[in-house]
Amino acid sequence: MKADGLPMHTMRGLTLIELMIVLAIIGIISAFAIPSYQEYSTRGRLTEAHATLSGQRVRMEQFFQDSRTYVGACTAGTTAPPMANTTHFTFACGNLTASTFTLTATGASGTNTDGFTFTLDEANARATSAVPSGWTSNASCWIIRKSGTCS
Repeated sequence: MKADGLPMHTMRGLTLIELMIVLAIIGIISAFAIPSYQEYSTRGRLTEAHATLSGQRVRMEQFFQDSRTYVGACTAGTTAPPMANTTHFTFACGNLTASTFTLTATGASGTNTDGFTFTLDEANARATSAVPSGWTSNASCWIIRKSGTCS
């Protein structure tokens, strides 16, 4: 109570300054968190290509053991059927000769994997032949981080 006998009114709620400070803090945190999350999400999608290419390489070797050639692989009904495209990557078999093959995973347009291209050949030589802006390519491995770190 005040000296004159009337009850005091307490302030409730936030002032405009307090609200602006909270919004500024949220903005600063978001400036760091959103790009980090987007990179984390992209890195998670890259493993999809790595796993599919590795699995197909095993099937290609099984096909070679049966046929003594890679010609005819990547066709339906064989031990090395074509790789199914996914939401984030399209897959292809190329350079099919008696002793060579090249498997390719290309990031799908309009996704966070757009711009990535990974290859794998009969010698298990892995390469990242294309990356989007801001990422470092590596011709001797499959990258897993923006810095060009290999898996």
